[in-house]
Amino acid sequence: MLKFDIVVKNAKIIDGTGNPWFYGDVGIKDEKIAFVGKLKGDVDCSEIIDAMNQVVSPGFIDCHTHSDFILFREPEMVTKLKQGVTTQLIGPCGISASPISPEKVSLLDSYAGFAKGGVVPEYNWETLNDYLNVIDKLPLGTNIGAYVGHGTVRVNVMGFDDRKPSEEELTEMKNQTRQAMEDGAFGMTTGLIYPPGVYSEPEEIEEIAKVLKDYNGVYLSHIRNESFDVVKSVKEIIHVAEVADIPVQVHHHKAMGIKNWGLVKETLKLIEEARNKGLDVTLDQYPYTASSTTLRACLPPWVHEGGIEKIITRLNDPDTKARIIDEIENTDDWENFYKNSNGASGVLVSYTPYTPQYEGKTLDVIAKMEGKEPLEILCDIIAANKGNDTACYFMIGDDDIKYVMKSPYTMIGSDSIPVAPGAKCHPRTNGTFPRVLGKYVREEKTLTLEEAVNKMTGYPASRFNIKGKGLIKEGYDADLVIFNPDTVIDGSDYEDPFKDPIGINYVLVNGQLVIKDGEVTGKTPGKVLRRE
Repeated sequence: MLKFDIVVKNAKIIDGTGNPWFYGDVGIKDEKIAFVGKLKGDVDCSEIIDAMNQVVSPGFIDCHTHSDFILFREPEMVTKLKQGVTTQLIGPCGISASPISPEKVSLLDSYAGFAKGGVVPEYNWETLNDYLNVIDKLPLGTNIGAYVGHGTVRVNVMGFDDRKPSEEELTEMKNQTRQAMEDGAFGMTTGLIYPPGVYSEPEEIEEIAKVLKDYNGVYLSHIRNESFDVVKSVKEIIHVAEVADIPVQVHHHKAMGIKNWGLVKETLKLIEEARNKGLDVTLDQYPYTASSTTLRACLPPWVHEGGIEKIITRLNDPDTKARIIDEIENTDDWENFYKNSNGASGVLVSYTPYTPQYEGKTLDVIAKMEGKEPLEILCDIIAANKGNDTACYFMIGDDDIKYVMKSPYTMIGSDSIPVAPGAKCHPRTNGTFPRVLGKYVREEKTLTLEEAVNKMTGYPASRFNIKGKGLIKEGYDADLVIFNPDTVIDGSDYEDPFKDPIGINYVLVNGQLVIKDGEVTGKTPGKVLRRE
């Protein structure tokens, strides 16, 4: 008699490879998938899940999530589990919690402010290995792997200086990146619209990225421009792939601002041509027409030099503030989030802890509340919140989303930014993966179910060489999702971003049920993952 811990019976199995579904059973023993096929005869097991009329797939891998700090308050990561996410890769967009030099803790803290979700970290680590050891002691609901952020490394070495690094500084950034890769990072990320990444020349990035070649690491980038200069910016990351001879990935690929919709056809053509030349270029994407980042993204690049304290000083000076407002209104030579969102009505404030009365409101509404011009109140909000702010920017076309999603080189990543208690957030934090399955598979038919599951499971697992994840295959880790393909959908929206998704009925992490009949079990079997 076959013995298992859990058996999933009568399931429509989508195994993560992209191959067609098949009916069968899955047996789980000692954290692993021990059987895939049709069970015959008697079976000895502790629990049987009848998955009739449901799909069983590998657990979803969120390859792009800012969960670095929220783990200290919510290690169970229930918002991820309810979506079917069983593995997270943290540290995207150049912003990672480690490595950190003790004398630069305050700078990193301000740099990462918007991604902390109200957490006050102890910063009881220096290296990535230290950080992973700290979180390994937490009751993790999901598996956690990490990238190393170029922005974090640059803060350690150069602060927020707007200049080229010296040879010694460049060597130190390469050494810190190398150490992080030795510690198990899956790659290096950049945020080239954010300080200090925005101050780095392409040559700096290329030189540091060469470190990744020895570790089969991936370079991932929030590229330098996602609006009028998105084509040039994609060419920049392709060039990194060429000169460093490494795989690269464009973070959350899109074209922002209605004037730029359709440019993704050009960027995807560039990527296709690069791949035909043997360059390994891929993409990730979230399925929403609004992006989310700091309110500070509305400010001209020069305002950011020197860090948060200098930003606040400039915003509080009447003459400098007037100059900033004028440039936001009238300048087009930088990525202007305010203008790309068609102005104040397209900017939705989501997290401002020192001015909570503004959360959930657009800038035009807030301006009317206060009897001020929208850009004046924007500057006031940024200054008042001391680097802790986020907003949603409505500037992405749905046709573009579908075009990018259809690409065989695209995988799904939420780009979720943690939320502080009582604050608002982008609905992608709670809805990304079921939204793809519900809206873009069942309703829009942009993808087949097999294609969508592959983009959430087998594809990212293969891309980042995450051992034992991403497939329903004997010997692999028993990370599984059981969902109803006829009902699955995101529940969250911009008015209420905390509504639970629908149709995610069971989730297993390392062979343990963390979601059962749609309810959280309280089990925390997640593990820290290191690149091997």
